[in-house]
Amino acid sequence: MWFGIPRWQVVMLALGLAGYIASFVGAPPLLIFALAAAGLIPLAGLIGRSTEDIAHYIGPKWGGLLNATFGNAAELIIASVALRAGLINLVKASITGSIIGNLLLVLGSGLIVGGLRHGVQRFDTREAGRNSTMMLLAIFGLILPATFNLADPNAVRVEEVSLVVAIVLLIIYFAYIAYSFTASETDAIEQELHVAEPEDGYVPWSRRTAMMVLAVATLATVILSETLVGEVEAVIREFSVSEFFLGAIVVPIVGNVAEHFSGITLAGKNKMDIALGIAAGSSTQVALLVAPLLVLLSLVIGPQPFDLGKGMNLVFLPMEIVAVSAAGFLFNYISRDGETNWLEGLQLVSLYIILAAMFFLIQIPEVSGGH
Repeated sequence: MWFGIPRWQVVMLALGLAGYIASFVGAPPLLIFALAAAGLIPLAGLIGRSTEDIAHYIGPKWGGLLNATFGNAAELIIASVALRAGLINLVKASITGSIIGNLLLVLGSGLIVGGLRHGVQRFDTREAGRNSTMMLLAIFGLILPATFNLADPNAVRVEEVSLVVAIVLLIIYFAYIAYSFTASETDAIEQELHVAEPEDGYVPWSRRTAMMVLAVATLATVILSETLVGEVEAVIREFSVSEFFLGAIVVPIVGNVAEHFSGITLAGKNKMDIALGIAAGSSTQVALLVAPLLVLLSLVIGPQPFDLGKGMNLVFLPMEIVAVSAAGFLFNYISRDGETNWLEGLQLVSLYIILAAMFFLIQIPEVSGGH
């Protein structure tokens, strides 16, 4: 441990610094990309830990709200940088990848680990039900703009519809937060927004240290995201890796790996309510907060600011819609009975592997302005 930071995180932070330096000395694009990705992993973890430690001082409810705000901060920063660089396909794919990664890979891995250790595991169906409903709403928020685009493919009107849907989804998300915040019958916000009681022997940082770490980690994430995104096109050209695969598989894993590890660890400790809240809550947040925010941000920081029809819309590829729908409906089915086992986890992971293989092999023609 170094100032309370695990040694492996220190090593990966050093790799990230090496990647940033390498970008100025003409190093190979793949090396820069890999080093920057390695450095972003512990930064995401530091953002998560600092918000959890701040929550220790301000209480679970306000801490939960803070954690909700920063829960996907690293991924939002990476996506915003990519959006500013005009990589709209990458941004959309990262949204898809985050949703299916949390619902299938993270939750599935947690169910396998927890099921093998504890057999059948049980959880609160009310919390899972709320997440399922929000996830289904998000799915329809993706389907309807795509359906509108088929009927009326005018780019300006499609973006106008996307803006309306984005605003409505944001309103629903904040209503969901408000409901969780004021719910008297459960500590929903504590579970769904990933605030847990400290483990025995765990010593949280002081409030000042946690706030400093949060600020520095966020700034460093912006810098390394610029480095990572700056090499995307070179990596695609040199190694024939699709932008879609990088966005759907690589970027979400890099941005959320620390949170993924927490979810799997908690499932292994038989804390299924919190583990389920991390996986499902994070997917809900990406679909109802991150995606709508990126649509609105594209009007300001996109390659052609304030030009309707040139920004990011909510029209996703049919494969993306099918992937998110399959993940959402499978999660809804598994969460109905309030109990899980390792076989259900294996089913979730199997679907993720199938989708990842398809994302890797698919060849998507480049379309100006996104999908």
